Amino acid sequence: MIRLIGLSGSLRSGSYNSAVLRAAVAMMPPDSELRIDSIAGIPLYDGDVESGEGIPAPVARLKDAIAAADGLLLMTPEYNNSVPGVAKNAIDWLSRPPADSARVFAGKPVAVAGASSGGFGTVLAQNAWLPVFRTLGADLWPGGRLLVSRAASIIDDNGEIVDAATRDNLAKFVRGFVGYVRARRARPAA
Repeated sequence: MIRLIGLSGSLRSGSYNSAVLRAAVAMMPPDSELRIDSIAGIPLYDGDVESGEGIPAPVARLKDAIAAADGLLLMTPEYNNSVPGVAKNAIDWLSRPPADSARVFAGKPVAVAGASSGGFGTVLAQNAWLPVFRTLGADLWPGGRLLVSRAASIIDDNGEIVDAATRDNLAKFVRGFVGYVRARRARPAA
């Protein structure tokens, strides 16, 4: 069984990225599952809080969930041509303390996708995430990119994807990432 954790980089209740992530759950291949988790409740990173109080409970819980998963799927919005602050803040917390970062991210297969109301999808945000995850030692999936453009026209008021091509692209993306994680898991340890 391949177990993935999915995170939306948005806190908005009507988030297009959260809608796409929910749709991905139903598209998982056999013998795999996608569990959606949340970055809600993670405070702004503050080194004084970390040194004085330790890792906040929502961060510790999410770190454990990612560490236990076979892979991470991040659905990212794009804000001002880059990553959303709340998502970057969450990843920053998840990498703390540095001695524990490897447990969460080193060698962890990560796929980044995103939805946007604009015409370019989230290409700039996805590109901006690459050096972040490389720095953390994650295993970035090189096999595909999912850019959901003009999300307001393809995701209805109920959060359902109404565009067949987008559903097909999402299904291919999810199958590809699961296949990558499965193949990586089957490789003998070096």
